Amino acid sequence: MKPHIYIAGISMTHLGKFCDLSVKDLVREAVTGAIADAGCGLADIEAAWFSNTRQGIMEGQNVIRGQCALRAMGLQGIPITNVENACASSSSALREAYANLKAGLCDVALVVGADKMFFPNKREQMFQAFLGGMDVHETEATQKWIREIVTGFGTEEASQLGNSVHSFFMDVYAAVAQLHMRLYGTTRRQIAAAAAKNHCHSTHNPLSQYQQAMSVDEVLGDIPISWPLTRSMCAPISDGAAAAVLYSERGRHRFGGSRAVRVEALVLVSGVDRKPEDFDKHIGRRGALQAYEQAGVGPDEIDVAEVHDACSFAEILQIENMGFCNRGEGGPTTERGETGLGGRIPVNPSGGLVSKGHPVAATGLIQLYELVTQLRGEAGSRQVDEAHLALAENGGGFWGGEEAATTVTILVGPDR
Repeated sequence: MKPHIYIAGISMTHLGKFCDLSVKDLVREAVTGAIADAGCGLADIEAAWFSNTRQGIMEGQNVIRGQCALRAMGLQGIPITNVENACASSSSALREAYANLKAGLCDVALVVGADKMFFPNKREQMFQAFLGGMDVHETEATQKWIREIVTGFGTEEASQLGNSVHSFFMDVYAAVAQLHMRLYGTTRRQIAAAAAKNHCHSTHNPLSQYQQAMSVDEVLGDIPISWPLTRSMCAPISDGAAAAVLYSERGRHRFGGSRAVRVEALVLVSGVDRKPEDFDKHIGRRGALQAYEQAGVGPDEIDVAEVHDACSFAEILQIENMGFCNRGEGGPTTERGETGLGGRIPVNPSGGLVSKGHPVAATGLIQLYELVTQLRGEAGSRQVDEAHLALAENGGGFWGGEEAATTVTILVGPDR
């Protein structure tokens, strides 16, 4: 029998823009909550993995970020490893902890993701930081790729530049969205339906950065960013942190685990060369197939999912990649309400990145916080009925027309 690994405790901070809080403040809150949730103490942690993407460019803390943040709250002497993988940083760190636990190198592990992205006095740096999520030596090639994808789309709107101050990632997502629209007939209204759904979901999440419902028409009428995307279709700049305590079977026996959630699959993949229109080789699709094989389940068995909607088009693409609908059916599936609370396959009940928030290095763990909460039946008014099997897809960076790194995690609830 393969050794099982469990998420025994998990916690996250409120997400938002917190000028008066430091990375250390956010980490302290998240770690304290996760340890309390796991029922262990700080002294029981045998190894830790830490993720952060912004302290280098924004504060000059280029290295040893985990040692600085964790030692400040009394965690010292143990192995502390820093893991950076863009938006997939903390989920990649979780995979490293998972592997170490499986190998028997420790029995109780801590994983932390934290980012402070909002610096009102360093606005230019805030947006420059996103460029590091792509190959800086291929910037011109990426811009050329975008121009080639969008050329001849056939609408005057598609040539609109939108808001001049935004993450370059939104231009890449906009280009992929236009390609998908051309190939499959996906509409702006369907993308807006994904955004409106998640803004509605976030009203049930007290930790969300934004908690205001929006209609499809309100989303479409919002400030243009990069056609076809409007502001409310795009994830905001966020501060926040999350932490998780993982146990091996031996750790679970030491501390108990009636609320522990089992990690059934956890895969990490990188991109491959492919034609832009070959979405069946998309990094998200390849990651999903590996995760389903590892877990021995199929997409029809998943009860609830969190996917990486850095923009709302990405959710449409990822529900296709995850197999929740056929290729090209992501837009209609969303518009019919199948991915909303009460629908066939609820996606992003947390509010997703576009409304809940997106503190880059913490996002992967924040997705898992939502799913653990759902599997424990503790999600309150956003609870998905009979949630037993959950999936998270978390993408990081960009290389060409897809994410540079993607993790797909499948979790099983405590009662299985």
